[in-house]
Amino acid sequence: MYQSQTVIGRTVASKDAALADCVWPEDALHYIPDWVYTSGAVYDQEIEKIFHGKTWNYVALEAELPNPGDYKRSYVGPTPVVVSRAEDGSVNVFENRCAHRGAEFCRNSQGNAREFVCPYHQWSYDLKGNLQGIPFKRGVNREGGMPKDFKNEDHGLRKLHVTTRHGVIFASYSAEVEPIDEYLTPEILADFDTVFPGKKLKIHGYYRNELPCNWKMYHENLKDPYHATLLHSFLVVFGLLVAGNKSAMLVDSVHGRHGTMASAKSEDKYATVSEENKKEMRSFHDGLHLQDDRFLEFVKEFDSPWSVTMQTVWPNLIVQREMNTLGVRQIVPNGPDSMIMQWTMFGYEDDTPEMERHRLRQGNLMGPAGFLGLEDNEAMKFVQEGVRRASTDVNVLKLESGKQGTSNTLISEAAIRSMYSYYRSVMGF
Repeated sequence: MYQSQTVIGRTVASKDAALADCVWPEDALHYIPDWVYTSGAVYDQEIEKIFHGKTWNYVALEAELPNPGDYKRSYVGPTPVVVSRAEDGSVNVFENRCAHRGAEFCRNSQGNAREFVCPYHQWSYDLKGNLQGIPFKRGVNREGGMPKDFKNEDHGLRKLHVTTRHGVIFASYSAEVEPIDEYLTPEILADFDTVFPGKKLKIHGYYRNELPCNWKMYHENLKDPYHATLLHSFLVVFGLLVAGNKSAMLVDSVHGRHGTMASAKSEDKYATVSEENKKEMRSFHDGLHLQDDRFLEFVKEFDSPWSVTMQTVWPNLIVQREMNTLGVRQIVPNGPDSMIMQWTMFGYEDDTPEMERHRLRQGNLMGPAGFLGLEDNEAMKFVQEGVRRASTDVNVLKLESGKQGTSNTLISEAAIRSMYSYYRSVMGF
């Protein structure tokens, strides 16, 4: 970890020195150094080169902003932003930082407004982030005030580039990032457009929790089908994801940064597991049943071979489809050893009342206290504690050794290797 200094030049030099010590192991595909999860200097570079670089960051769903004046607070990396719908119907994203003294002016999570007013000195901005008013701009009694050459149009909020696809809103600091359909790639669009076919969404609710782990661990976790049948007793016992089921870990073939963990549930309500596989899975327990079996019902509603898809879109979006419960998760990095997870659960406006109730019932799988989410949170906490405190300095990635990209087996770490190959190229390691 680097130490911040009071002198700016020293701080930069300290960071540079810390980064110079960050040398990836020679066998780059099969080992991850601990410092990618613990170094403050590395974290700062990630914000600059990844979240503020040539990436599309998820910020909101259009269903959350149906009317002019609607807004939502969000994040691009750790940077607070506001997503708003202007009077002309356009969606705008700008930093939640007053252009005057830097106050975070938007304090409500969501709402409807005609303008945004900073509580500190009452500078006001329109729904596109343009500065529209300054109290005492010309001073009082001809004394004080702004200089004569001060122009409001030169002091608006920092605006981001915005794009949407089928109701999903993305923002970027870069003008050079490719169009969103190219960014997502055909492999990812296949299931992205299954969940977001262009139908109007209906928001069901939100979760928010902090995880005491590095933000990249969450990407790894959803590119790691190996753990799914070992850690998650609920998945295994009730047949939602079982070794031997039709499954795949799909990776985009352009950069290797995005992925989709996919599985097809068997026809049986409860898992059928061979005696050989049972010996490998300590999480499997015979004879467990739910008192309410409706929880396990899978209503086939999409033209897809999969009943479960967990999709990671670099750098901050997870699209979850677990049977009939749907949602997105937004990763908000919060330092090298912490992240915020923001969950948005939804269905479709044309859902029947029965389907809406079914989605809400199955939604108990998700969230920080869900039947699945709780175990992941604890496991990643344990990993962060291990890499922060231990004397060993590398993590091992040798399942399906040497392979990168898509894999048809759950016993693989090929997708994680692909992600870190891309990560190293962006970060310059």
